[in-house]
Amino acid sequence: MAVAPLSQQEIEDRLAELPGWSVRDGRLTRTYRLGSHFAATALVVHIAGIQDELDHHSDLTLGYDSVTLAVTTHSAGGALTGKDFGLARRVEDIAPGHGAH
Repeated sequence: MAVAPLSQQEIEDRLAELPGWSVRDGRLTRTYRLGSHFAATALVVHIAGIQDELDHHSDLTLGYDSVTLAVTTHSAGGALTGKDFGLARRVEDIAPGHGAH
């Protein structure tokens, strides 16, 4: 089943609900700064579990004390869809100091 791309207005509305997230180079993106490399690595592991559960995967970049996600929906031709924002919401909910724990 195909996933429909979001309109620009829908993207803007959903971004308003996700402070810290932005669209860069057509991808929904966020960088989290953590207190250590271990904390950043642990967050990557948690994000990987969520992505497997949702069967929707971002590009993850692990830095010394940071994690960056960048995601689009490949099955929608690389457009942004509700799946991308669903993943962002789930990550936001588990990110230390950012969501509801």
